[in-house]
Amino acid sequence: MKKVLMASVLAVTSMLPTTMLHAEPKSESPAAWTHQEASKIERDSSNTAPLIEKEEIEQMAPNHWVWDTWPLRNKDGSVAKVNGYKVIFALTAPDDVLPGKRHDIATIRYFYSKNGQDWKMGGEAFDPEQAYGSRQWAGSAMVEDGNIHLFYTATGRKGEDGITYEQRLALANGEMTVSKDGISFSDWSHDIILEPQGEYYQTEEQSEGGILYSFRDPWYFEDPKTGEEYITFEGNSAGQASEQTCQPRNIGDEQYQGSTEVSNEASAYNGNVGLAKLDSDDYTEWETLPPVLEADCVNQQLERPHFVMKGNQYYLFVDSHKFTFSPGIEGPDGLYGFTADSLYGNYEPLNESGLVVANPEDNPFQAYSWIVLPNGNVISFVNYIDLGDVSLKEVGAQPVDFQYEHFGGTLAPTLKLSIHKDETRIVNELQYGKVN
Repeated sequence: MKKVLMASVLAVTSMLPTTMLHAEPKSESPAAWTHQEASKIERDSSNTAPLIEKEEIEQMAPNHWVWDTWPLRNKDGSVAKVNGYKVIFALTAPDDVLPGKRHDIATIRYFYSKNGQDWKMGGEAFDPEQAYGSRQWAGSAMVEDGNIHLFYTATGRKGEDGITYEQRLALANGEMTVSKDGISFSDWSHDIILEPQGEYYQTEEQSEGGILYSFRDPWYFEDPKTGEEYITFEGNSAGQASEQTCQPRNIGDEQYQGSTEVSNEASAYNGNVGLAKLDSDDYTEWETLPPVLEADCVNQQLERPHFVMKGNQYYLFVDSHKFTFSPGIEGPDGLYGFTADSLYGNYEPLNESGLVVANPEDNPFQAYSWIVLPNGNVISFVNYIDLGDVSLKEVGAQPVDFQYEHFGGTLAPTLKLSIHKDETRIVNELQYGKVN
């Protein structure tokens, strides 16, 4: 152990300003989710999701696992409705594949519904052989004048000898057709739009095979204050993993620094939330910007980052696992959130600690991959149910029947979230897979 030395949307309710401002990255370091803030994480009645009962789970996709999911949205972030249909995209895999191996063959499929609840599977969003990566991981989708812009993570490379975990951000542009038979997509083109360069975001080589490597989950966001368009994504702070250290700003105030011992291993945890600004009309060119939030020495993985606006406040949400918190911090698998009054503001954790939604203590892995919609509804998928004393990292060592029996692989009950200034509260549980 070492002692760290002390050292000095909801619907958008405001109109766009007459003169557009430009969001500028701060010259100093990005906002930090500190060890002190994360040490306050605690489940309570306001943030603990209701228990998911195993016997109530219904599979939404015949013969397929479904996990990370995102809705088709309009440019302003609202859930799109095209000729009466809502559309969601999700990572999928055949359900005869072991749940823990599904990521290695993930394919993006789409579903459509008129009521945002009874989903019909429409098939693969695009031909994965025409896409980048040996498989495609999560992203976001936006419709504009009948054209679809589907951002995704290109993981690995076509023709690789074995499974690799290189991650690049990609875009598929296509056309959407609505007929009496439902929804279909065509005329896709694919581009790689962003790769880590090692300046702001760690490259796979810099990670040195560390805990988990991340450069993924592109989420489209139009800033209503400026009209500028961005993608946010999950990354890791740049630099060689073996050379990274815990800085006082990542620990907390001077009193906390002076009274708290932080594990030597904490410096290996360096998750951040990245940003890139649109630099072309066809969404294929983006300018890499500094991160808006870092969790150095706190958490390795800030998954599926996304913004929600309420009034003039920016709300940034991320997902994280218990095992990706640094030693000494006890955080559950959950949804975490932060707020600021500008895109590059000083993000403060919601509810003081950042915890917004936690799985219940007696079913700690029941759901994952939460996404907050503009109206405060929160979607996720059913992960592992009733594991008993088995941890998430131990599931793969269990008998095959156990793994199949305890994995959900379908959409979870939607939660209703109240957001008021820097506080949130779960106020209701809705139907499974409800999107509106």
